[in-house]
Amino acid sequence: DGGEGGGQVAAAGVAGEPTQAHHSVLVRLLASELGVAPEDIVDVDLQVCDTQPSAVGGIYDEFIFSGRLDNLHMSWCALKALADTTSGARDSLAGETGVRMVALFDHEEVGSSTAVGAGSPMMRDCMSRVSKVLGQGEEGVCERAVQRSFLVSADMAHGVHPNYAEKHEPHHRPAMHKGLVIKHNANQRYVTTGVSASLFRELATRNGLPVQEFCVRNDMGCGSTIGPITSAKIGMRAVDVGPSQFSMHSVREMCGVDDVAFSVEHFRLFFDQASAMLEIIDVEYLPSCYAVLEP
Repeated sequence: DGGEGGGQVAAAGVAGEPTQAHHSVLVRLLASELGVAPEDIVDVDLQVCDTQPSAVGGIYDEFIFSGRLDNLHMSWCALKALADTTSGARDSLAGETGVRMVALFDHEEVGSSTAVGAGSPMMRDCMSRVSKVLGQGEEGVCERAVQRSFLVSADMAHGVHPNYAEKHEPHHRPAMHKGLVIKHNANQRYVTTGVSASLFRELATRNGLPVQEFCVRNDMGCGSTIGPITSAKIGMRAVDVGPSQFSMHSVREMCGVDDVAFSVEHFRLFFDQASAMLEIIDVEYLPSCYAVLEP
């Protein structure tokens, strides 16, 4: 066999079964769960995950223990804030001058360079179509809208762990229960600039919300988010933020209960007030048109 193990893989199936790339025991188990015959399964995209329910715990029930907090936490908070500010008691659409969006992408942990990842044209295409309709086909309307927009890249942050406190800068130690963390990196692993950080921080200051700042130790590697990918492809002003957590990427992650409420409220304020605030603040771009949250 001069191939890449193809003979061994095929041999794992049972002779006569069409799905021989997968072990016959797995195929039969899936067929049983789905209520179909094994030969009806042509192929699979299968992901295995922990099925244990999330839980609130700690002495004061102050922590959330769950799989995939990164990045279901921010995804839920963004959708909750958008729903709250477009209906019900917090509906603020009547005075809105722009378009509010939430963009959720697959494949962030494997590079985002897929047809449904942040590296795809999906978000730009959606904005282009909306802009053309609202701009009644006017030339260049999408390009101008992008320059008048503000994107919040929302992804979880690494909280300072008491057993490894030396991994963080002394004055940049994100903590749970203290609000969203604004992330900075000189190499643009985070997309935050002085302008975008100031605008997002101002929303917290005006409304009495806590906010934190984070910059990775300069002799340590720095993770990244889809903020730089999307901002570079679209050309939009952006900031990277997120609440702190422990055990990122493990089967059981941990974050603070308070930070869910802080995150939802900060995002509500973003949708409520970003357009009006940008119109009266002199920055390098034109006033805001889009308000986008991108977990």
